[in-house]
Amino acid sequence: MKQHKGRIRLLDILRGFAILGTLGTNIWIFAQLGDLSYILTSSYTGWWELDDLIRMIVLFLVNGKMLGLLTIMFGVGLELKYQQAMRTGKTWPGAYMWVLIILFMEGLLHFALVMEYDILMSYGITGMIAAFIVRGGDRLISVAMKVIGSFHVVIILAILLLALMGSNMSLGSFDQVVALYQDGSWLQQVQYRLAHFLQLRAESIFVIPMNVFLFLLGVRLMRSGVFAQDENGERQRKKLLKLGLFIGLPLNLLIFIPGGAFDLPARYLFAPFLSLGYIALIGKMIQYPKWNWLWRLLESAGKMSLSCYVMQNIIGSVLFYGWGFALGGKLNSLGIIAVWIGISLFQLWFASAWLRLFKLGPMEAARKRALGIIESR
Repeated sequence: MKQHKGRIRLLDILRGFAILGTLGTNIWIFAQLGDLSYILTSSYTGWWELDDLIRMIVLFLVNGKMLGLLTIMFGVGLELKYQQAMRTGKTWPGAYMWVLIILFMEGLLHFALVMEYDILMSYGITGMIAAFIVRGGDRLISVAMKVIGSFHVVIILAILLLALMGSNMSLGSFDQVVALYQDGSWLQQVQYRLAHFLQLRAESIFVIPMNVFLFLLGVRLMRSGVFAQDENGERQRKKLLKLGLFIGLPLNLLIFIPGGAFDLPARYLFAPFLSLGYIALIGKMIQYPKWNWLWRLLESAGKMSLSCYVMQNIIGSVLFYGWGFALGGKLNSLGIIAVWIGISLFQLWFASAWLRLFKLGPMEAARKRALGIIESR
């Protein structure tokens, strides 16, 4: 297994790209005050009006794809921690379990205080499962990916079959949720999340098999040299680009068929193919020096991706919820896209400025201090 020392620039750039892209999905949830129908197609029966079409084009590019990319990047991070443990002779998962426990607790706080669609809790549990699979070696990784991947595919295809047979895929009315985020106080929103904990965490539980598979895929990609800037890395990324173009692109275009049948398959099955294409595309684009200013900014955002993820959701809450600037429900698609771009530009600037003064992002530094306290006991 190839050992890696130091930071790999492409990984940080991909993390930054994924984090800002994740907001491209969440921004519609904030802007529509928690109404998930705006990222689904179940309430549509005909062709799209212009405003809806613009929204769907953005969601086609980001919904599920950035989450898939971010999940793969977490798997890559797990592999880097594993390699570090092997180099230093430490037990595995050992202290890495504390990282995952802290990640889970960060997610719990983020869920309760900021946003009910937090992904960090799920990543904490996923990481614990994946860490023990990785300890079992390449063969166990391969078997686990086949078993878990097959299970996930069967579940999603069964849901697709039910939808095509006419089952109602609607999630119901979001009127009460919209009213809460429009008129309720921040404390009332916190109470709502805690009172409906299991209901609001259903997606996080549902995606654990997919997340485990993508974590392990990240491990495999790292070991195969996909992220290296050499001939092997370029050859591997060309394969990923083909997967993205010839499989991911046509499958994800099915999201433009209204009625809801392809909502879950697109997000939880088809999207990761396009995520792999994004890895290849970004890997190719960073070779062009004229874009170095952009790569440096994305690299900074990637280095403090946890801080950026939480920050963007806090900003979204302040801008759109009733206790903040109350923009929710008042902007058309172009206005929402403009807010997304504005927040992304601010985060690129903020991350770059912060890292000129400090070595770590604020949440990354807090986590490091917490781990230091734990390990010193």
